[in-house]
Amino acid sequence: MGTGKWERIEMFHHFVVWLTDTIGQWGYPGIVMLMALESSFFPFPSEVVIPPAAYLAASGKMNIGMVVLCGTLGSLLGAVFNYWFALKFGRLFFEKYGRYLLVSPKSLEKADRFFERHGHISTFIGRLLPGIRQYISLPAGLARMNIFIFCTATALGAGIWVLILASMGYWFGRNEQLVLQNLHWATLILMVGCGVIVFFYWRTWQSHIRRTQELETRL
Repeated sequence: MGTGKWERIEMFHHFVVWLTDTIGQWGYPGIVMLMALESSFFPFPSEVVIPPAAYLAASGKMNIGMVVLCGTLGSLLGAVFNYWFALKFGRLFFEKYGRYLLVSPKSLEKADRFFERHGHISTFIGRLLPGIRQYISLPAGLARMNIFIFCTATALGAGIWVLILASMGYWFGRNEQLVLQNLHWATLILMVGCGVIVFFYWRTWQSHIRRTQELETRL
């Protein structure tokens, strides 16, 4: 292994040790704040927040249930901020200047209808996918998705991800390589699971459309 790679691993190790000590000092409010940042625009990975907190829980310094709860709450707060931002400013921007970006009022109406019908599953799945979870709130807010359904789907998806991260930190502690290795496999399994959910959801939706069309034909 090259010297540069060892240096990056060593730096990451020191960062995790520092973050573990910091979370120990800030307590549960620190978890909420850091996870809210992770769930909003700021590029702050949840992988370096929840596992160290779970390690503290395994050491008897925190409660694992509270770690999961605070992590989920922070994720929800950050997502709601993104939703509100897109609803307040993104919608106004595209309504005024969308035509210059090839986004017509008709496109916005289509987005509204899509999230009205499929917003719950889109938001839930989006919270489980890397690279998407932080940003799925933006189109949901832009399309004025029902806020109660949005919060429910977000909390469920974020809760599953936080639970996975907490399990890794609880069982593997400060061994960052083991945590990252198992997170890699957990992410792959999640992506396959999401694909299966989307497939069956699509099949169910298509079946619903056919039944509706058959009823309309009979009438």
